[in-house]
Amino acid sequence: MAQLIMKRTVLTDRAKLQMIAALLVLVCFASFFVGRYPVEPDAVLGIMAAKLFWLPHAWSGDMETVVMTVRLPRILAALLVGAALSASGAAYQGMFRNPMVSPGILGVSAGASFGAALAILLSLDFIWIQFAAFGFGLAAVAVTYLASTKLSKSRDTMLVLILAGIIVGTVFTSFVSLIKFLADPLDKLPTITFWLMGGLSTVNLSDIGMIVIPIMAGLIVLILLRWKLNVMSFGDEEAQALGVNTGRLRCVVIFCATLITASAVSVSGIIGLVGLIVPHLTRLVVGPNYKVLLPASVMMGAIFLLVVDNFSRILWSVEIPLGILTSIIGAPIFMYLLLTSQRGWTS
Repeated sequence: MAQLIMKRTVLTDRAKLQMIAALLVLVCFASFFVGRYPVEPDAVLGIMAAKLFWLPHAWSGDMETVVMTVRLPRILAALLVGAALSASGAAYQGMFRNPMVSPGILGVSAGASFGAALAILLSLDFIWIQFAAFGFGLAAVAVTYLASTKLSKSRDTMLVLILAGIIVGTVFTSFVSLIKFLADPLDKLPTITFWLMGGLSTVNLSDIGMIVIPIMAGLIVLILLRWKLNVMSFGDEEAQALGVNTGRLRCVVIFCATLITASAVSVSGIIGLVGLIVPHLTRLVVGPNYKVLLPASVMMGAIFLLVVDNFSRILWSVEIPLGILTSIIGAPIFMYLLLTSQRGWTS
């Protein structure tokens, strides 16, 4: 009887994952038609087939440019960035046993902001802006982790780590404000401000190639370790009693979550609330078991950011920065989840 119940539960979880995956495919395909330049479904399929199999085509060059150069990179970027931020948030929430934790809790977003702002101030090329954002994002978390290891002796390790992240993030945010104060108000300051708002309007296929490997590598490791996040939710002592090396696991999870977050932020800028809201929304759909929650969060994050990006392209004549729109849409959703959810986040 117990085996039958477990089998039914597994099938139910699998069905939920399949439904989310089907929705993801549907949203991806529909996103090719969203925009001010009309593209028919058969044209999208024909262009894709022609590029893959070197088939002859009968559509205009403008239509091919819209599909392959404008919309395809943007769709891929939204998928990768949304998946990275959501998975990072879900992993952090399980590891810290705190539902209010987001991917930027250890300072990666603040560090990436400082790196990008500094590169813009120095008039570096866009590729170096991305590298600076990525490098300083990793550096900020490294400083946080090293500081916490020095300060956490005979103290609550997780609390010290979070406090160290808040301090490091505050310092880098102050540095960003200093750079904005020193920047040319007619040239550099608007560029820095626009980057900090977040968006995918300038993403191209070379940007995708730069972030796809680190994001996929980090996601694969997190998914392989997802069952251990269930154990970590009981606390360090219980996890160690079950044979989990909590120190090593924490280090690996932090590194992978930081790697995928820094990679995402390096091309998209600061996009808030995705890593906080989507894991909560996913728990309502599939439950708190990380065996299902983490892969579902990856897909739900991709769906959420892709839908929001589609709205950013069509709501107004001038495109709204994606970071602004995710905050406007995400804040009411999060309040609704807090008010209506009767299920504990770890039960």
